[in-house]
Amino acid sequence: MKRMMIATAALALLATPAFAGSCPAHMKAIDEALAKNPQLTAAQSADVKKFRMEGEDQHKAGKHADSVATLAKAKAILKIQ
Repeated sequence: MKRMMIATAALALLATPAFAGSCPAHMKAIDEALAKNPQLTAAQSADVKKFRMEGEDQHKAGKHADSVATLAKAKAILKIQ
């Protein structure tokens, strides 16, 4: 049991930098999609911008898993991967 807890903690520590490195790539993809003036409703556009801003704030606060999840919401609206 103790080994399992240590292994889990080690994986969590190793995963954080991976999330940290992917946040800027997600933000860039959103920014590029927005620059192409996609066909969005006013509500969708507001949501994308809100999620983009929240994701960046979470990234800056070191909450990378939350940032990736929030940015994924914006990407889903924009229909990008």
